[in-house]
Amino acid sequence: MATNTAESGKRRDLRPLRLLFPYLRPYRSRVALALLALFVAAVTVLAFGACLRALIDLGFAAGRSDILDYALASLLVAVAVLAAASAGRFYFVSWLGERVVADLRRDGFAHVLKLSPAWFETARTGDVMSRLTTDTTLIEQVVGSSVSVAVRNMLMFIGGTIMLVITSPRLTVLALAVVPLAVVPIIVLGRRVRRLSRLSQERIADVTAYAGERVDAIRTVQSFGHEQREAQHFSGLVEAAFSTARSRILQRAILTGIVILLVFGAVGVLLWIGGRDVLSGRITAGDLSAFVFYAVVAAGSAGAISEVVGDLQRAAGAAERIAELLATRSPVVEPATPAALPASAGGAIAFEGVSFRYPARPDTAALDHFALSVAAGESVALVGPSGAGKTTVFSLLQRFYDPQAGKIRLDGVDISQVRLADLRARMAIVPQEPVLFSASALDNIRYGRPEASDAEVRAAAETAHALGFLEALPQGLATFLGERGVRLSGGQRQRIAIARAILRDPDVLLLDEATSALDAESELAVQTALDRLTRNRTTLIVAHRLATVLKADRIVVLDQGRIVDSGTHRELAARGGLYARLAELQFDRAAE
Repeated sequence: MATNTAESGKRRDLRPLRLLFPYLRPYRSRVALALLALFVAAVTVLAFGACLRALIDLGFAAGRSDILDYALASLLVAVAVLAAASAGRFYFVSWLGERVVADLRRDGFAHVLKLSPAWFETARTGDVMSRLTTDTTLIEQVVGSSVSVAVRNMLMFIGGTIMLVITSPRLTVLALAVVPLAVVPIIVLGRRVRRLSRLSQERIADVTAYAGERVDAIRTVQSFGHEQREAQHFSGLVEAAFSTARSRILQRAILTGIVILLVFGAVGVLLWIGGRDVLSGRITAGDLSAFVFYAVVAAGSAGAISEVVGDLQRAAGAAERIAELLATRSPVVEPATPAALPASAGGAIAFEGVSFRYPARPDTAALDHFALSVAAGESVALVGPSGAGKTTVFSLLQRFYDPQAGKIRLDGVDISQVRLADLRARMAIVPQEPVLFSASALDNIRYGRPEASDAEVRAAAETAHALGFLEALPQGLATFLGERGVRLSGGQRQRIAIARAILRDPDVLLLDEATSALDAESELAVQTALDRLTRNRTTLIVAHRLATVLKADRIVVLDQGRIVDSGTHRELAARGGLYARLAELQFDRAAE
């Protein structure tokens, strides 16, 4: 997903900011109003120069008090117009910044949710979050501030330059000779700022990813006593990010200092030359005052533009990272013309010569010419040693990945030709490690079927033998369960996950070590619930504990991605082989 940093640094323009054009297009009217306010404010500032010339040449020099009154009235009107235009500019530009970033974050998050787990095998969650938060914040600063500052100062620079030519062509030629001296450092140092800005964002992403991972695993960190070690490592990442940011700030500071020195130094020289022209009668004192005013406006605008260029370079790096994220395509692609699953689905499953290797482990076959047929309503257990491919069957069936060879069918339809939403709507999974969200128990169970009523949620909780401990919580099912459900025990979290699957009422039920986290009493209660849930429903069960699969209609034994045996528990135990060895180890140990 990441683009080579050195290559990015070679780009001298702000092309990545073109990402913002589609997001600004729906708000063209507000963009127009913002530009109008910018234009009015810039023209009003330039009008102050004309008022200054008239005040000096017609008021002070001629000794007319009525000119002073007129100048004051004009000044107050200009100030009122400037205040209104500036307020309008601030509102419309700030609104655009917030709106564009909200749309970017919405689209970015929606896009990430559609990427398959294959992409997340190599991507870092912290880096993704950095792009959706830190990088988009930089974009907000640019759209909501920097761009308007750049446009305003560009208008004032152009307008000031035109007024300089009108006021004194001779002095203007001398002033324009200084422009290349200011442009060269903007180009040279601006490139460095952009490269360092991109690098700075990557360092921040490193910090975010590391901190998020360690906080998620805080119990493991503390159990091994690694608080100090992790803090030192994090400190190193923070210092690396600070060092990169310091280099970026230094380049911007040098850029700003050089431009201001050259520009305002030139203004001083021009003031000296203009003073001599006044003494010689070439121009009036009012002309010189107006010229100095316009020179200060143009020079100040040039200095402001030099600072804004740094912001734009930094935002270009952020826009580039966001564009990369939005351009990422999931390895699992929706079909162009999706096929429909049968309305009266039974849940029949067929794996036909499926071979699959994980993207992160291309040298190892997770499934090798795997063939399995499961009849509608049949209960099939998948057993075998770790790494045999059991969980991979679940991942491929839900189409988190596509196999490199073979086909998978649900009720006779190739799942690669079915809309992902339609396919997964027919299934429910109870994973080995249940995932709960930072929400109430009611919301966590209802995640299985968002439109379910409270009564249906309670019924699902009762079937999963979770209603008793949930009602004992301070607010019952409305109790907030904490991040990842930390307020519950492992067995209780497992029963919430089972209740979620019960509420979904799927055609195909996937149980991945669904009772592994339960104590003996809870396991018996939940197993009873699962027996009712799996009745007349296609069920695939992954289990290491063979005692949990004895009631399955069929047990399929996997080893190294292949089916090595199949039958009932009694048949497999009598036949010998891998299953018999596993059963002997487990049941003998249990007896001991």
